[in-house]
Amino acid sequence: MTFTFRPLDPLKDAVLLHSWVTHPKAAFWMMQDAKLEDVEREYMKIAADEHHHAYLGLDERGAPVFLMEKYDPAHRELVGLYEPQPGDVGMHFLTPPTDRPVHGFTRSVITAVMAYLFEDPATRRVVVEPDVDNKAVHALNEAVGFVPEREIQKPEKRALLSFCTREQFLAATGVAA
Repeated sequence: MTFTFRPLDPLKDAVLLHSWVTHPKAAFWMMQDAKLEDVEREYMKIAADEHHHAYLGLDERGAPVFLMEKYDPAHRELVGLYEPQPGDVGMHFLTPPTDRPVHGFTRSVITAVMAYLFEDPATRRVVVEPDVDNKAVHALNEAVGFVPEREIQKPEKRALLSFCTREQFLAATGVAA
């Protein structure tokens, strides 16, 4: 599967995003009760933030098929929870609900997300902090080279702090970034 990325348009994409982030499958996204205006407001905030960016992943036809956020962990999400290194990039991704799951889709998505992040030569390590109970994401993270470091307490959740270097990604996936 081949994907491309485009910056998320908070107003134009809000209806689609709202359907994704409020679905029970997206419980770990913590927006279950969000109204459309809440989603617009949250992504307008991200669009205005120099340290946080949101993108839609597009399939071969140009249709949005997943959400990816990247952030600077020295300034967002993980401030004070670990010692950031130069070249650290934080990442979140969300695949939407579907009635017809495609085998290997989510793994293809996280592989594409990681390859995209490592296209930037300044990216040395990707940092994630999924909920400790999100076992499905832990397995996906491991499949692309993430190594858990420790549990951390964020304001909204208990998280598993994990890291993946370019070399770990290549070793796990065979994908040169």
